Amino acid sequence: MARWGQGDPRWIVEERADGTNVNNWHWTERDATRWSKAKLEELLVGLAVEGEAGRCEISHLKHVEGEASCNSRKGKLIFFYEWNLRLGWKGTVKESGEKHKGSVEIPNLSEENEVDDTEINVSKKKGEGDVLKDLMRTEGTTKVREALRDYLKALKTEFTLGMILPTKAATGQERAAEHSLRGNSVQNSVSPQSLDTVGVKIPTVKILMKEIFSSPVDKLYSIFTTKELVQKFSKCPAVIEAEKGGKLQMFGGCVSGEYAELVPSQRIVLKWRCRNWPEEHYATVALHFKAVAAHTELQVECTGVPVSNEDSTRQCWKKQYFEEIHILLQQSQDSLE
Repeated sequence: MARWGQGDPRWIVEERADGTNVNNWHWTERDATRWSKAKLEELLVGLAVEGEAGRCEISHLKHVEGEASCNSRKGKLIFFYEWNLRLGWKGTVKESGEKHKGSVEIPNLSEENEVDDTEINVSKKKGEGDVLKDLMRTEGTTKVREALRDYLKALKTEFTLGMILPTKAATGQERAAEHSLRGNSVQNSVSPQSLDTVGVKIPTVKILMKEIFSSPVDKLYSIFTTKELVQKFSKCPAVIEAEKGGKLQMFGGCVSGEYAELVPSQRIVLKWRCRNWPEEHYATVALHFKAVAAHTELQVECTGVPVSNEDSTRQCWKKQYFEEIHILLQQSQDSLE
């Protein structure tokens, strides 16, 4: 055990009267089984493919067996998941209008195999309609693999909010390294002098981020204030009441808060928190929109983020917001071409 005042900064017994497990330095485990079942159903059911032969759609989850968990040890995350899935699909032949049904078997989705190497078997009930079976074997299997990748991405980002806890000693080094590696499109910086104490009297930090989007400023603003658009990029039901004092809830309740200020196409200020933060503790998130030619520069300032959640909060904005909004904008552009 570290000596008093000389140990690893993640083992902060001197800051706690009871000397408990601070910042998850010892092994901690979070069960992701129930969350995973809901996420897999959300991502898989409703997937559709269409071709010259006809149209097929994943209609329901017939069987889900397995488990998933995330473990944290010394600031590192270790994932365990093993799933046996059976999906039901239905389809319609284009020429004849005949309807057929079948199954998609995924016998071993686990951390031992890459998604591209995971076995996916497509079958169909007796009778004609093999053209639909072929459609599911090709394009359908591709869509299913994409959904499985989305599940694993969500497991490692959305589900783990708050579990990635940086050390105090490494914080300055990580900031300097990140700043030097950033390109012009994404620039993140954290002021080392911005530590303060807010809400429930915990150490907090300010996070500054910048991202360039290929979008007019009014359209990008609407993505943060329109329920339908928020649900598209977050891929989850959301509560969006875009008015002063209006409620905000996203990512299955992992993020919540309220709108504190809205200046159309210029600024949004949010009272914002992650579900696993200390109870009743909120950060203040200010979004500043700046038109730059045909693009929009978004500056994000998060004040009052718990020190132990600094990295996970940054990852949340990068992965759950920025990357998904880029995808949404690209899809919108493709549909116009």
